[in-house]
Amino acid sequence: MGIRVAVAGASGYAGGELLRLIAGHPEFDLVAATAHSQAGQPVTAVHPQLAGLDLVFGATDRATLADADLVFLALPHGQSAALAATLPETVRVVDLGADHRLTDADAWTRYYGGPHAGAWTYGLPELPGQRAAIAAATRVASTGCYAVATTLALAPLIAAGAVFPADVVVVAASGASGAGRAAKAHLLGSEVMGDLSPYKVGAHQHVPEIKQATGATSLSFTPVLAPMPRGILATVTAVPTGDADPRDVLAQAYADAPFVHVLPEGSWPHTAATAGANSCHLQAAVDVDSGRVIVVSAIDNLGKGAAGQAVQNANLMLGLPETTGLPVFGVAP
Repeated sequence: MGIRVAVAGASGYAGGELLRLIAGHPEFDLVAATAHSQAGQPVTAVHPQLAGLDLVFGATDRATLADADLVFLALPHGQSAALAATLPETVRVVDLGADHRLTDADAWTRYYGGPHAGAWTYGLPELPGQRAAIAAATRVASTGCYAVATTLALAPLIAAGAVFPADVVVVAASGASGAGRAAKAHLLGSEVMGDLSPYKVGAHQHVPEIKQATGATSLSFTPVLAPMPRGILATVTAVPTGDADPRDVLAQAYADAPFVHVLPEGSWPHTAATAGANSCHLQAAVDVDSGRVIVVSAIDNLGKGAAGQAVQNANLMLGLPETTGLPVFGVAP
């Protein structure tokens, strides 16, 4: 018997990606996958890519989940806290939702609304000190997808004093899977194809998370819906404090990070190059006109932005090498 794991909210895109990664993980045994409206249905009825996985969706409740060694919560924002509170303290939990990411209750109320459930250990292993913190935790709040793409590009530069923490500007394009699986008119194929559209301009919920994780003090963030199933390409700009080479700063920060790759000079990130992987690709330059530092970051929003990140955190919590069962390389074409 391996480590018993369960997934709550397994019928969504992130939940499906979790099931795929868990099924191929050498140390995990998938013992339960839950859903709401799909409870009682075979997993393959919702996720045909998992043909051969003989499992039926169960109800999302304590009885279904409490026997696992570790539970992944892939639920809509605001729904994780109540379920997590019912699970035994002996069960480790990784939350892919936002419920436990923010330390500032006022920021939670401003961007999400409702009562603040309290902060858990933040699940981004590449931040200084976080690997050890995650390894010691029984409850971990995994990152938001835009947040990880931006944080990996920005945090080392602020920490090194290479850029000012104020006047950070981010424009990030995401594939449609980032909006979840629920049917919405603006996410229909005929609406998305051949179109780029901004949304939640000036008020996206990942802003306080990015500021908390990076040390940025002011941030202008514009998300863009792109006509692709998965992937995030984030362009992050900031004002330099001096002449430090931003690429060198990033390369030094991630020299020992197995999933973060600072690309060779002249090579720029592509979302397709990270598809199916738990990797982040970075490149940096200084704008010859404005002098601003520019960092471009690419991830798979369902990989490093969601399910892959969650498994990386779970590996650390369970004393496994963080790379166990996770693809470093993307799928192409």
